[in-house]
Amino acid sequence: MNYEIKKVTIDDYDALYELWNSTEQSRRALNSVDDSREGIERYLKRNPDTCFAAVKDGRIIGVILTGHDGRRAIIHHMCVHPDYRRMGIARHLVSLAEEAIQKEGIQKIFGLVFKDNDTANIFWENQGYSLRTNLNYRNKSLNSDVPTGE
Repeated sequence: MNYEIKKVTIDDYDALYELWNSTEQSRRALNSVDDSREGIERYLKRNPDTCFAAVKDGRIIGVILTGHDGRRAIIHHMCVHPDYRRMGIARHLVSLAEEAIQKEGIQKIFGLVFKDNDTANIFWENQGYSLRTNLNYRNKSLNSDVPTGE
């Protein structure tokens, strides 16, 4: 399948938001603050070289947002439109993000996946991402508009 890869910019926001809303799993990971235009713009300013989109016929069909804190990297959003899954696009995006993170001197990367998202968990396992069972993921919302999760 022919598609192009581009770095994500804030000009892509509307297309990204539409893509994220194309699946229940991606949609439930969004929140109105961090995933707002302003939140994504802030993220992309900090991570201009580690976020990629797959584009076919002018339409974004896949995206990966990856960033780091100088020590560790995290994949924050990875999504491929349902019509284009199982074509190697996600694997390609992950590979590009990993290469970009390594160029920035980062040696470890992680991602968060909903426990009940079997398809995604199998995908990440197949990409070499191991399941950490010795950690508890904890978070605290500093804004009442950002849900804390289950």
